[in-house]
Amino acid sequence: MGISIRAYARHRGVTDTAVHKAIRAGRITPEADGTIDADRADREWARNSDVPKAGTRAKAAKVVMPDASTPPNDGPAALPTGGTSLLQARTVNEVVKAQTNKVRLARLKGELVDRPQAIAHVFKLARSERDAWLNWPARISAQMAARLDVDPHAMHVALEAAVREHLQELGELRPRVD
Repeated sequence: MGISIRAYARHRGVTDTAVHKAIRAGRITPEADGTIDADRADREWARNSDVPKAGTRAKAAKVVMPDASTPPNDGPAALPTGGTSLLQARTVNEVVKAQTNKVRLARLKGELVDRPQAIAHVFKLARSERDAWLNWPARISAQMAARLDVDPHAMHVALEAAVREHLQELGELRPRVD
């Protein structure tokens, strides 16, 4: 047999309404007769309650070390339960929000580009560069043949073969897109 709810509230330094709310929320469990085991309820209260807040600033989380009477948490991640894990989840949520806002701001400032749009632009530039190289032998072979006093058709065929071979080598390069 434990102590009454009002006596436990005085023990915790809270109102009996707060104790009733904790029981309804499942943060603490009363005995079968409705009384409270103070030691067990203190452990449950610390483990299952959110970190107390003062104004808008959260106080530092108090790490509750399990004692011999508390069963070990052998869960998949062995994370602490209750307020500490809620604090961790809120922290992770705030970090994600901050990173999202940072990316959104960088995009608005024009520091980031749309990846598919950038890839399409690079592809278009590479294609125009390739086409310019493929047209180059036809434009220049007659002038080079006249300077070197060789057959214009032979010069055109030789230049076109050399350019195509070079473009083939460049096409075999696989750039990394990180």
